[in-house]
Amino acid sequence: MDDVVISGIGIVPFGYYPDVSTHSLATPAVLDAIDDAGIEWKEVQAAFCGSVYQGTGSGHQVLREIGLTGIPIVNVENACSSGTSAFRLGYEAVISGQYDTVVVLGFEKMPTGPIASTAFRPWQLKMGFNVQPANYALEAMEYMTRYGVTIDDISFVTINNRRQGALNPNARFRSEVTMEQIESSRMISTPFRLFHCAPVADGAACLILNRPGKEASPSRSVRIRAATLCSGKHGDAFYQNGMMSSVKFAPSEGFVQQSAREAYELAGLGPEEVDVLQVYDSMAAGQLWDLENLGFCPLGEAPAYMRKGYFSSGGAKPANTDGGMMSRGHPLGATGTAQIFEIVQQLRGEAKARQVPGARVGLTHAMGAGPNSSVVILQR
Repeated sequence: MDDVVISGIGIVPFGYYPDVSTHSLATPAVLDAIDDAGIEWKEVQAAFCGSVYQGTGSGHQVLREIGLTGIPIVNVENACSSGTSAFRLGYEAVISGQYDTVVVLGFEKMPTGPIASTAFRPWQLKMGFNVQPANYALEAMEYMTRYGVTIDDISFVTINNRRQGALNPNARFRSEVTMEQIESSRMISTPFRLFHCAPVADGAACLILNRPGKEASPSRSVRIRAATLCSGKHGDAFYQNGMMSSVKFAPSEGFVQQSAREAYELAGLGPEEVDVLQVYDSMAAGQLWDLENLGFCPLGEAPAYMRKGYFSSGGAKPANTDGGMMSRGHPLGATGTAQIFEIVQQLRGEAKARQVPGARVGLTHAMGAGPNSSVVILQR
């Protein structure tokens, strides 16, 4: 059958909402998406809800505020890729012919402080590897050594993303930062300082998925060309504590590369045809090697491409046009759906000051502990 389309989008500005309940925070995103799609709630046939820390039946608690109608509500926890994992389930439910219209919701109210990940073995927890900046720092040190990358190269990612995020009204932080501010921020885990780490945030983003021809406004719909999800492989460097990338059983194709390859094959498109992209940047250095693993430049060359403006607004492949996680913030369950929200705005030509002229194909990439890698390709 034909591709599934996204007909409606809604978002709650990312920030810190200590006095707002989870369901009160997320409900407006759902209502805005329904309104944007031009449908009524009674037309929705299923809901797929991604979150991490929100407890049992979290999607049910949000949608109860709108009205429980007996539709299946599926709650998805898949770490930072929970939102895109829910999106993939919604996409498969529609493309299979099971439903005409579904809701995909990503939402989160984050605990304060470093992300409390339990996706590790007991001995790893005791050694502190569950602290995200620490395990990313080990991989960053290896990346820097292997390719001659400097800490200034990594800092440039933050500078670029915060510059672009200043134009995003939904971002938690909407101010630019300088190299001096980054260098003077406190050390978190060598080589990362505070401004190399994405801030946590509370937030929600919702998407309405339809079978083509069932949407209210076909002229505003965006086609889903691919939605892939791959889990890690034994020997991959990610979350292997910096000890596994050089052993003899390291895989010839990493799980990020696999998720990208499968997405390109499903879409019948290559990275050269992507006009705008959202890349996972929970740590500034991660955006560099993810750009490489997604096929947008050769291994080790992302810093040089970044310096030339290749991945900046106005460049050949604008990345993280909404500021990415560095600016927008990181509510785990909502991160992937917010990435898709931005690409839909770009492909519709509704991104205002952030707009990439003539954007027709967009890609999102989210990671998650486990580990997981998800890639979505959209086309207008």
